[in-house]
Amino acid sequence: MLVLHLTTDLWTVMEDVKSFEAIVVGSGLAGGVTALELAERGLRVALITKRSLEDGASPRAQGGIAAALSSLDSIDTHMQDTLIAGAGLCDTEATHFILERGKMAIQWLIQRGVCFTQENGTLHLTREGGHSQRRIAHVADATGAAIQNTLHPQLRAHPRIHVFEHHMLVDLITSERLDLPGPRRCVGLYALEENSGEVLAFTAPHTLLATGGAGKVYLYTTNPDTATGDGIAAGWRAGCTVANMEFIQFHPTCLYHPHAKSFLISEAVRGEGGILRLPNGHRFMPEHDARAELAPRDIVARTIDYEMKRHGLDCVYLDITHLSPEFIRGHFPTIHEKCLSLGIDMTTQPIPVVPAAHYTCGGLRTDLQGRTDLAGLYAVGETAYTGLHGANRLASNSLLECVVMAREASAAILSSPPPVPSPVIPPWDSSQVTDPDEEVVISHNWEELRRFMWDYVGIVRTDKRLERATHRLKLLHEEILEFYTNFHVSRDLLELRNLVTVSQLIVDSARLRKESRGLHYSRDYPLSSASSRPTLLTPP
Repeated sequence: MLVLHLTTDLWTVMEDVKSFEAIVVGSGLAGGVTALELAERGLRVALITKRSLEDGASPRAQGGIAAALSSLDSIDTHMQDTLIAGAGLCDTEATHFILERGKMAIQWLIQRGVCFTQENGTLHLTREGGHSQRRIAHVADATGAAIQNTLHPQLRAHPRIHVFEHHMLVDLITSERLDLPGPRRCVGLYALEENSGEVLAFTAPHTLLATGGAGKVYLYTTNPDTATGDGIAAGWRAGCTVANMEFIQFHPTCLYHPHAKSFLISEAVRGEGGILRLPNGHRFMPEHDARAELAPRDIVARTIDYEMKRHGLDCVYLDITHLSPEFIRGHFPTIHEKCLSLGIDMTTQPIPVVPAAHYTCGGLRTDLQGRTDLAGLYAVGETAYTGLHGANRLASNSLLECVVMAREASAAILSSPPPVPSPVIPPWDSSQVTDPDEEVVISHNWEELRRFMWDYVGIVRTDKRLERATHRLKLLHEEILEFYTNFHVSRDLLELRNLVTVSQLIVDSARLRKESRGLHYSRDYPLSSASSRPTLLTPP
């Protein structure tokens, strides 16, 4: 049930309502590309981000952007690799649509000033798990950071982009909520301004959600603290369909060290020859898959999880010491420096690694212009489900999807009919709420949620575990709803509310899938069905 703190007079004018021609929520690659595309074509854009502009998942992307660029490669080959990784659930039309625009996406970034790694005057292409060819354009081992460091100054400097940092999405505002005539549409949103504690209204004919995924649902994740499923949860509450939420990708190789929070070891390390070993040095991947370390992420993560449980291990080891120190330092400077800061010299020592929640393959269902079920609302990037990733994302297809779909959504917005006048937005009413009496309720529920999601809805699932998760989520939802209704909102409360919503979507989707496929592995249904289709959930 959606609860909004609104005044009884829905037509009271809010004095400081912020009116724009487009609202973009999220400052990662998907949100940044959208904002630049819209602003450069004359729209006045609000770019809302709940931390600073530089926070988020995109700067953490180490690998790169996949596209068929070499003479040995083709769009059809890239598509075949994507379909195999997606385990039969990729939408073929969406997959071809996005992959054929790969070269264009990389050229767009180059024109923006991104300096991809070159070799002998041409782009150096690396290879990652699941790819049959070298097709990953990259900037050493810090591609996402290089892209964002290039785009963020452009976002800050653009006169038509108004950046609102430390503003967190509370809920979308729909015409239905305001009793406006005509078809349901999104007319804006409420956002918490953290410094003042005020909830402000933003209005625009077009709102785009690019808030990333929901890795913080789990105890161990490579995601930043911002990855709390805000856009997915808000879209669901507003009436949007979600798809394939059971498919949570676990990155096989997160650095295992008490002082290395959420630091992943790029798949490119295995792509360049890294070997996974047990503590005794035994190489185990060839025993589980003919592709060994180059198998898709779901297989590698599940194999590591199996070996750790079988031997009672805290971690396994990724060994690239057979390559020259010059090669390692040249290709993986960021990883090498991070490991060295923790006392691990990857040129002479294997790297301790564990699987960790990494990528949300499902999300708000969109068309190929980023449109959701709700008119005026778009979703791009990890928040969205386009059909590209199927039951398992192929490495480095995600940044590609961000650029392609951001540009498609921008084009759709720019070609839309002239907007109707902005409706009068009611102010947020906090007159009936008080300050929280016990903040420990939030922190306790947060920790409990992430622990039981890891234990019950992790890499390997069972019907019994999912049933237990369902029961506990129902109780948590009731507790949090009561808290949300009676107390002033805070970022921690809003994030917890979103995490519980997304967790319910993951569990409900997992319970509907009576097979094992891709990232969803059930001991009760270990085989894949002869035919399968995406899991769709529609709000009641």
